[in-house]
Amino acid sequence: MNETPAVVLDDAGVVVAISERAALLLECSPGQICAPLLDLPARAAAEAPTVVLPVTTPGGAHAGQEAQVPQVCTVVRLAARTSGASDAAPHWLVLLTPVETATATAGPDSERRRTGLAHAAAASIGVSLDVTDMAQVLVNLLVPDFADLATVDLAEPVLVGDEPPHLHASDDVRLRRAASAQSPGISAEDLLPVGEALPPVPDTEVMRPLMAGRPVLVSDVAELRAELGVDPETLRLFVPTGAHSSVAVPLYARGLILGCVTVWRSQLPSAYDEADAALLQDVASRAALGVDNARRYTKEHRSALALQRSLLPHSVVNTAAADTAGVYQPAGGGVGVGGDWFDVIPLPSLRVAFVVGDVVGHGLEATAAMARLRTAVQTLADLDLDPGELLTHLDDLVLGFSSEHMAGASRAEPAVLGATCLYAVYDPVTKQCAAATAGHPPPALLPPGEEPYFLGMTPGPPLGVGGMPFEVTEFGVQPGSTLALYTDGLVERRGGDIDQGMERLRRSLAGAAGPNRPLGEISQTLCDEVLPHEAADDVALLLARTRALTSDQVAEWELEPDLSLVAHARELVLGRLSDWQLEDMGFVTELVASELVTNAIRYAGGPVGLRLIRDRLLVCEVSDTSSTQPRLRRARDTDEGGRGLFLVAQLTDRWGSRFTSTGKTIWTEQAIG
Repeated sequence: MNETPAVVLDDAGVVVAISERAALLLECSPGQICAPLLDLPARAAAEAPTVVLPVTTPGGAHAGQEAQVPQVCTVVRLAARTSGASDAAPHWLVLLTPVETATATAGPDSERRRTGLAHAAAASIGVSLDVTDMAQVLVNLLVPDFADLATVDLAEPVLVGDEPPHLHASDDVRLRRAASAQSPGISAEDLLPVGEALPPVPDTEVMRPLMAGRPVLVSDVAELRAELGVDPETLRLFVPTGAHSSVAVPLYARGLILGCVTVWRSQLPSAYDEADAALLQDVASRAALGVDNARRYTKEHRSALALQRSLLPHSVVNTAAADTAGVYQPAGGGVGVGGDWFDVIPLPSLRVAFVVGDVVGHGLEATAAMARLRTAVQTLADLDLDPGELLTHLDDLVLGFSSEHMAGASRAEPAVLGATCLYAVYDPVTKQCAAATAGHPPPALLPPGEEPYFLGMTPGPPLGVGGMPFEVTEFGVQPGSTLALYTDGLVERRGGDIDQGMERLRRSLAGAAGPNRPLGEISQTLCDEVLPHEAADDVALLLARTRALTSDQVAEWELEPDLSLVAHARELVLGRLSDWQLEDMGFVTELVASELVTNAIRYAGGPVGLRLIRDRLLVCEVSDTSSTQPRLRRARDTDEGGRGLFLVAQLTDRWGSRFTSTGKTIWTEQAIG
């Protein structure tokens, strides 16, 4: 039998799968607790994602070995869950390699020890995409069998995902201690701790091989102390007390010094030799490739996360209609940043739009696709479309992305082909909210003093399907209600039911959303309580606490289509502004109302609606039954008319028009004060 003994355990030490060789060595089978390895998952979880730990197997006679055979166990954390599982408990792969006792370091056993270390390095290095985790894995591999003390120092740019510069002298290298491990009984209190920067080392003969990617073998540490060229205080940070030999090997990849791994012996009796140096160089070369890959991943992850966060709105937004707080959380487990987003878009007449969307995929492509969709939503929202019509236009846009991709005109849009979106508009005057969804889960609503519930909405297809309508759902919202919009990553788990996730969210919202509690705290509580420890998908969550305008903040009238009533409209406006103590705004508002009402009566006919809204802005609205949009034009000197809308645009801060179910509404805004 030449197979490597291998076991897969769960957190409780129960065997999930086991090779034939391991079953003979450990005397256990699937479904049973493996007593010799019972504490390995807990020890591995506490120390690092991948560790090497010595255990002793039963080694029965039928196994062909003597009893109490010591083994080195390489423990590797597997995926967070298996297919069909409903929890997030990890599994652990354990590879067993027989080695000699820690004190036996010479003769044939030394070769077995080296073989075991090489095998363990091949199995465990490169599992993690975090550079510091990988550094800790490396030192755990080396101690206690190969070294009494091991350290890994990484170039400072590597720790943040950047590429280190090409350097030729050791005194130009800036390293920071990333990991350290030592055998029991080793005194290393004076050594540089993890996280601290190493002092510069002079460019001496002993350091120059490292800069060329070659190992430095020190058979006598006393000579190293003399040749290192640093003062005694600094020397204590580098060289442990009592060490008799050492090997330092650079983490060298693509001609760049990524860091350095250094091992020391003090209790192990034999000094390092050329074979040990060659073995450590082989292990370090694997580690260097792993560190470089992890560095690249870190750089892309940071870039995607920075792009994602720069594209999202401020986490806290306060408008006249609602206070909002949003949170974005990238996926765990190395999945990274994706295409989830939320948005809060102020609309005319003090309304506000809440948006949450999800682009399938992760990484920069998904983030770029999300940016295109978010920009499109903002542009369409500026047209003041109802939610169903906005999603229809967005659906057409995604179909256009698909056509670009199929024609080969674009390589960055495949992720857009799978996208969902929820768009809702809340009006603080009517206390009504209108929403439509394109394949997105419904929002949760928590009225004050009541239990939260999910809104009954008719879901439309995901974006990019085409040809299907998006139904608009309208519902009343009490002032002080909390509205929760979220992406499916918050409520969905692999192998789990989304209904269970939604129920978890509902219960958490009921317990967390106090009327006076800040929305930022509530959103963080929801994420902590609803999400698993390592979420498989990224999450966007938007909370909104609604406001409503009181009756004394709104004045509205209906006028017959008679031009003689324009003067009466001016009187109504001036009277209400006087009641609101806004007489200084009377001239402009009177002129604006007069021009808009005149145009509505002259060109639209039918009843004309006039409304004033006062809050942080003064809004003047005129509604009519015509669906013809007004068009701003510049009148010629000889024209008798055509200047009214131009005057409105010049005298107000903003103006615009939106379609309604009965015609259109022209609105203007003026800043109060």
